[in-house]
Amino acid sequence: MAEVQSDKYGVSVTLESLRDGQRNVVKAAGEVTARGPQLYIRYEESSQGPQGEAVSVRTTIKISDSELKLIRHGGIQSEQSFAPGRRLPGFYRSPYTQFNLSTETRKLDMVRNGRSLTVSWEYDLYVYEELSGQFAISLHIQEEPQS
Repeated sequence: MAEVQSDKYGVSVTLESLRDGQRNVVKAAGEVTARGPQLYIRYEESSQGPQGEAVSVRTTIKISDSELKLIRHGGIQSEQSFAPGRRLPGFYRSPYTQFNLSTETRKLDMVRNGRSLTVSWEYDLYVYEELSGQFAISLHIQEEPQS
């Protein structure tokens, strides 16, 4: 019997960010859902809140041909969009602060190999129209074998 290819499958997610020489790496188990030409990558991460408490954040990354959107829900809520050569609006909210932001993407590269995907992008982050930082991000998605 032939194996049925599902449009939903488990993956390991590695998200690495570099800002001003500071490297941050998040590794998590996630799930990819394909809907037409778009991919939705979902994973959950735990971070530390301001009082040292564990905060759970569900992250969804929507990838289309030329744009990427990063959406977080839970202990924090944020939305950032990335498209080469464009400045796009977003926001950040937590129980302690909230602000509007925008991202100006300098570079966005995607390489898909079967169910594996590597995306890298570089952008300037603006908070209240002031440059807040420059980031280089790499995202690697690897299909997890079914047991």
